[in-house]
Amino acid sequence: MLNQRLQQKLLQKLSPQQILLMKLLQIPSVSLEQRIKQEIEENPALEDLADPTEAAYESETGQKEENQEENEEVSKDDEFDLEDYLDEDEIPAYKLYASNTGPDDDRPSLPFASADTFQDSLLHQLGMYKLSPNQEIIAATIIGNLDDAGYLQRDISAMVDDLAFSQNIQASEEEILEVLHFIQQLDPPGIGARNLQECLLLQLRRMEEKKPALGLAIEIIEHHFNEFTRKHYDKILKKSRASEEALKAAMGIILRLNPKPGSSINETERSNQYIEPDFIITPRDTQLELTLNSRNTPELRVNKKYMHMLEDYASGRGNNHQQKEAVQFIRQKIDSARWFIEAIKQRQNTLYITMNAIMEYQKEYFLSGDETRLRPMILKDIAEIVNMDISTVSRVANSKYVQTPYGTFLLKTFFSESLQTESGEEVSSREIKKILSDCIESESKDKPLTDEELTDVLKGKGYNIARRTVAKYREQLNIPVARLRKAI
Repeated sequence: MLNQRLQQKLLQKLSPQQILLMKLLQIPSVSLEQRIKQEIEENPALEDLADPTEAAYESETGQKEENQEENEEVSKDDEFDLEDYLDEDEIPAYKLYASNTGPDDDRPSLPFASADTFQDSLLHQLGMYKLSPNQEIIAATIIGNLDDAGYLQRDISAMVDDLAFSQNIQASEEEILEVLHFIQQLDPPGIGARNLQECLLLQLRRMEEKKPALGLAIEIIEHHFNEFTRKHYDKILKKSRASEEALKAAMGIILRLNPKPGSSINETERSNQYIEPDFIITPRDTQLELTLNSRNTPELRVNKKYMHMLEDYASGRGNNHQQKEAVQFIRQKIDSARWFIEAIKQRQNTLYITMNAIMEYQKEYFLSGDETRLRPMILKDIAEIVNMDISTVSRVANSKYVQTPYGTFLLKTFFSESLQTESGEEVSSREIKKILSDCIESESKDKPLTDEELTDVLKGKGYNIARRTVAKYREQLNIPVARLRKAI
């Protein structure tokens, strides 16, 4: 049954300016420059002060602005008054600028090295072999299916279908395996393997040294791989009938192998991925100095060309439909530019206030660099200090880095849960992790500490903690269980 009725609802909605600010808050400084460039491209009413084109236009029109007379009033039938809109008493000129750098700010340029991918390197090396046209296509298909670690994860039977549908080549699995054998002879050793066992065997079989330890190493990987991955050395000794000294020598050879050969070629590319800190903390005696990294934020303002266009329309004779649409378009772009400049300012201010609260909260750590001085801190603690919502603090902490004298850290790593000692004192979970890591680092590798033993050690230091919590922290530190930490 259809019916009509009136009802009132009370809703809370974010304004476009608030949505823009929230999006800008979670962008790190390294991505902010690209976001500003995108906005400048989409909105012609927004300009960068460093743009030489705009500087030339400003110098040409400077004299005209000084002698410009007052504009005529627009018809009262218009939907808004241009004179009131052009009146900038409510928004002074200095508020239309977003100056984020000073004349003494250092702007170092980072060098970037370019290098071929490991797939390109493998294709170049294939020139050593005399391959048929079909084999070259098969080789390119195999290399294209290698992952970043250099492994071939694609099934051979699936590649037969790929070649048939995409290249119109009818190739058997034997032909693909023959080409794969050529690829596995390329550098670095181990490339083109289909699993870790095959990768290690390819590297061992290409070693030139003919020592007994090498033969035992090949035997371990080929016939006792499961025992090797589980570090069951007693079973390996029993099955291989080797001495403990020979096993140590063989394990020394195996541990020098590269389980991800593709990453060795991509090492140059990875070295180009620099971290640009969003905040810089500098200790000054007993005080801390916080600097907001504004290196990637250009100086912005509203484009004066668009302001002049509004003035020209205001002084025009006609008041037709096309003029109204043009004025509406210009007004919308100018408003959008002002909102964006204001959002950038609010972003910088929010970042500074929030980071300053975190710095003061963890002042003892930032002065000493001792992780045991870190206080338990959650998002709610900082939100109450800065009088902001928890979601806002979360956006500030997301993907932001802070540079300190002790290293550059992800901001969210300073947030941790609290635990109580036997004396009732609250300590940070990060402090527990540091002590746990130190205990494992100093343990005997012949008999690593189990989670139960680590729990007893922490309790002996006054930290009342459960075994499952120790296991959780150990996993968060990417530390394997005691059995996998054992060494002969």
